[in-house]
Amino acid sequence: MRNVIISKTASKKLERLFDYLLAKWSVKVKNDFIKKLDKNLLLIKKHPESFPLSQKVGLRKCVITKQTTLYYKWL
Repeated sequence: MRNVIISKTASKKLERLFDYLLAKWSVKVKNDFIKKLDKNLLLIKKHPESFPLSQKVGLRKCVITKQTTLYYKWL
């Protein structure tokens, strides 16, 4: 199983998303999102080819929620 490396840009975007979820929704909504994210990251670690290729060259697409999509590559 491989490690997941999150870029600095993605990390900053996640922090902003967490702040937004707390400000506009609730701790529960934020925690539910984190659970979904963690579940999908674990799937990517175990089966990196299980998500479809995206239209962005060299990347795969993992939908976390209707509003949030994670693009990744594996080496």
